[in-house]
Amino acid sequence: MKKSKRGTPGRNVTARPAKRGPAAIAPVNRRARALLLELLKIPGVSGREEEIIGWIAERLLASGAASGDLHRDQAHLRSPHKGSAGNLALVLPGTAPGPRRMLSAHVDTVPLCAGARPIVAGDFIVPADKATALGADDRCGVAAVLQAALEILQQGLPHPPLTFLWTVQEEVGLQGARYCAAGMLGRPKLAFNFDGGSSEKLTIGATGGYRMDIRIEGIASHAGNAPEEGVSAVAVASLAVAQLQKKGWHGLIRKGRRRGTSNVGVIQGGQATNVVTPLVEIRAEARSHDPAFRRQIVAAIENEFQAAAGQVKNVDGKCGKVSIEGRLDYEAFLLDEDEPCVLMAEEAVRRDGGKPERAISNGGLDANWFSARGIPTVTLGCGQVHPHTAAERVCLPEFDRAVRVALRLAAGLAG
Repeated sequence: MKKSKRGTPGRNVTARPAKRGPAAIAPVNRRARALLLELLKIPGVSGREEEIIGWIAERLLASGAASGDLHRDQAHLRSPHKGSAGNLALVLPGTAPGPRRMLSAHVDTVPLCAGARPIVAGDFIVPADKATALGADDRCGVAAVLQAALEILQQGLPHPPLTFLWTVQEEVGLQGARYCAAGMLGRPKLAFNFDGGSSEKLTIGATGGYRMDIRIEGIASHAGNAPEEGVSAVAVASLAVAQLQKKGWHGLIRKGRRRGTSNVGVIQGGQATNVVTPLVEIRAEARSHDPAFRRQIVAAIENEFQAAAGQVKNVDGKCGKVSIEGRLDYEAFLLDEDEPCVLMAEEAVRRDGGKPERAISNGGLDANWFSARGIPTVTLGCGQVHPHTAAERVCLPEFDRAVRVALRLAAGLAG
């Protein structure tokens, strides 16, 4: 990769000796907190991330990044949700030897965060409006990764080859990571994803997720004059869900030593009480760390809906029909115990006085798709508390540590 000229003092690593002691860390924390407060104010619900992606790019360029080192893809056009923006990457050649490292975070937030107004309350950032979430998931990660990039650019810190990546549409099935243009990442060998939880938590594995769109077609009739002529799609759906619950295939699933979850999360149908409902549409999911067992959960869901469709009949013996479309959102992964990115992240946390704890997630992470693409990725927490709820907040001391850990990893000070 050709090095591009930046023409800024910040890129001249001999112009200013890099400060690395406690005196240098405190200003970094203050700058990162201010950055986080700005980021939390910018809207970016999944699929509508253009403003936040553009804002990050502007900050990078203003801090000395060369336009040729910034890359955007069209992941949003490949996503089933479409959207306004793709992923953004800053790819820097190294000024010190070592394998390329990637730091990443997702920029999108859940709908409950729309209109959030962050305020500082002691050691926390909370939403001013008690009816909204905050967007700490994952603006904390965005801020930690962005602050590391800004410090590298502005302070001229020596560093190994680096990729900074900000992904879109994580909250709707990891679509940004799934459809990320791998060619723009520079072939990283070590990857660190900054997302939810304690700054001492290192997530080294996560479950796999499968989503299903279920369409139940019944037969309409007048619910008062001739209900017996109809086939209720609601009845079919109710019977199927009840059987799944009864047989232990809904919610937390335990079959011997195998574990998984499933959920019928969305049911839509019907327009009037005096019509036997002819159509119900359902969205459901199945998860497990064991791909074979997840497929068994999916099969159980499909079987119960098909069976229910055959059991609900009208006076003429006619029944409805069920059609199901499913897709793998992300596959499960588990990093090796001695994976270099895990050991390096642990060392960075220890150097900051923390006690790293390994964890395995029952939710999906961008790391699922990075790891599936041959980029082993550990996920570090950033101080987010109660994400996706109106009680969401940022624990600032935890966030501060995540910022310091991100900078250590980016500058090659851990490993």
